[in-house]
Amino acid sequence: MQVVVLYYSKGGNTKKLAETIAKGVEDAGVEAVLKSTSEVSKDDFANAAGVIAGSPVYFGVMAAELKKIFDDFVGLRRQMENKVGAAFATSNHHSGGKETTIFSILQCMMIYGMIIVGDPMEASGHYGVACQGEPDETASSDGMKLGKRVAELCLKLQS
Repeated sequence: MQVVVLYYSKGGNTKKLAETIAKGVEDAGVEAVLKSTSEVSKDDFANAAGVIAGSPVYFGVMAAELKKIFDDFVGLRRQMENKVGAAFATSNHHSGGKETTIFSILQCMMIYGMIIVGDPMEASGHYGVACQGEPDETASSDGMKLGKRVAELCLKLQS
């Protein structure tokens, strides 16, 4: 079983958060497939039990590079139904649209028919993990918790 941790990162902060999320997936005993938007394939999506996707904030929504993946992979919608989906975002401003960016990702996942989860109550208990600038200790910890939550839910759904 595998969970794809998909990200677009121009400055490196989103990639760093993706790496901590992937560690959380692995800590739960599930294979994390860490892929940038330039690396991910349709097979990665089709073979995944879940997808956790992240982006920097671009005008309050996900980066075009991540949206292109959802657009290009739309033929997989039926195969993605009932798989677990979650999202994360980074920005350079404390109020820079992180939640709206997360919603833009979750919206695509809902259209794909995925089962959407936010971060666990022991993190923030909100829509997904987000941070300003480089992930600090709190954001990294919350990212690991989100990865673990998605992986554990994938395991429960498999049994």
